Amino acid sequence: MTTEPAIVIEGLRKSYEEFEAVKGVDLTVERGQVFAILGPNGAGKTTTVEILEGYRTRTSGKVSVLGVDPESPSRAWRERIGIVLQESEQVSLLTVRETLAMYAGYYSHPRDVEETIGMVGLSEKADARASRLSGGQKRRLDVGLALVGDPDLIFLDEPTTGFDPEARREAWDVIASMRDLGKTIVLTTHYMEEAQRLADQIVVFAGGEIVARGTPNEIGGREELPSRIEFTLPTRIAATDLPPEFRAAVGADGRVDLETPDPTRSVHELTAWALDVGVRLDDLTVARPTLEDIYLKLTRLENGGE
Repeated sequence: MTTEPAIVIEGLRKSYEEFEAVKGVDLTVERGQVFAILGPNGAGKTTTVEILEGYRTRTSGKVSVLGVDPESPSRAWRERIGIVLQESEQVSLLTVRETLAMYAGYYSHPRDVEETIGMVGLSEKADARASRLSGGQKRRLDVGLALVGDPDLIFLDEPTTGFDPEARREAWDVIASMRDLGKTIVLTTHYMEEAQRLADQIVVFAGGEIVARGTPNEIGGREELPSRIEFTLPTRIAATDLPPEFRAAVGADGRVDLETPDPTRSVHELTAWALDVGVRLDDLTVARPTLEDIYLKLTRLENGGE
């Protein structure tokens, strides 16, 4: 098993006349990772992914995908790549089994069709026509089509767009199972919870550049940012009755909202005080900055915000 990274990008640029969509991106994706690419529309992430897939040429820079320049793909290289587009349409008259069998015929060494059906959770729908599947089931079929060739690298473009919460979590289980098979997955998504749940590494694009990279817990300095303690001021308790550091954090609506770099100490002082005076803090919450908070901060700064 090679230890060479699945993807290596050095100084990637893509221009359309005077507009530079991608501005000197450097990026490495290790094998066996779920690698999430985040960014608002027009940030350059889709252009970058299409270059990696071999569907768009670059202006300059070096790109290696599974050891091959995607601008000069071979059939053997194509068979090692699986792609789930944001939108796709299957032959409506074919069943799930027939569709996967047809696609399996395009590959030299495909995965077993029945095994693939089971992997994506469509065993009970194997004989159903594609046109009769629900939105979530069609998306599972899309993932099955990407898997049936037994690729080493899979690109997932907004794989759960339009899903209800239950279907989205089922899809996450399918994606996690692909990683368990040793596949490398490049995931583009607008759902921060999806990236938090699945990704080993994340990059955030803005303005054609990467503005942050790291694990979900560390990206954008997340692990160093203050946590937030919130609760409602109990009845018959004045702000001046609270522990000292909480007194200035009481809002006009009676909500207490404190940012603290040491939530363990602050919560200990607060709960000790509450027990001492005999009050309940039923809606007490302690939270770190979410990945969505970090994402919005990064993209807002790039767009000239504070």
